[in-house]
Amino acid sequence: MSDAIVPHGGSGGQASVTVRTFFMDEARLGQQGTLTRVWARTGSRPTAVRQTKYEWVYLYAAVEPATGESVALLAPNAETGTMNVFLRMLSKELKAGEHAVLILDGAGWHKSKKLVVPDNVTCLLLPPYSPELNPVENLWHYLRSHYLSNRAYRDYDHLFDAAGEAWRKLTPDVIRSVCRCPYLERAE
Repeated sequence: MSDAIVPHGGSGGQASVTVRTFFMDEARLGQQGTLTRVWARTGSRPTAVRQTKYEWVYLYAAVEPATGESVALLAPNAETGTMNVFLRMLSKELKAGEHAVLILDGAGWHKSKKLVVPDNVTCLLLPPYSPELNPVENLWHYLRSHYLSNRAYRDYDHLFDAAGEAWRKLTPDVIRSVCRCPYLERAE
C-alpha cells in the first residue's frame, strides 16, 4: 500500500513523501532441515533425509505485500549489528521521497538501544506472540516446503548457497500471493 502524505507543517512548498509498508522477519535455516509431505503410493513409507548437524544461516527479509518488492540478507547470526546492516540495505533501496514503515516482531535486536534506524525508515513492533499478523511468516513456510525441505547440506557454505538460490527463485508475483495481507488492503 502506498500513500502520498505531506510532511507535518502544511503544504508550503514542501515535497510529498510516499510511504511504503514493509513487513520484516528472520528465518533460521539449518542442517536440521524441514520434513514436508510428499506424494507416494498409498500404504508406502517414503524415506526422507534428516540431518543431525548444527550449522545454520539466517535469512533477513523485508517484503512489501502490495508490490511484491523485497530486500533480503543472508547472515551467520541474528543480532543487532546484522540488523543495522539490514536496515541500511533497506534504506538504500528506497528512492528519494520514499519512507518505509517496517513492521516487525519484538525480537531483542529489533528494539536494542544500539539499533541505528535510518531517517527514511520507521519501525513498528507487532504485539507480542502474534506471528499471524506478519505475512513474512508465510514466506518462510513457502521457501522451506518448495526449496529447502527434504535435503542434506554438506556444510555452512552449501546451506548459504541453497538459501540464496531459494530466495532468488521468488518473484514479485509469488511474494504478493504468499504474503498477501488483507487486513492492510484498502477497501475500494
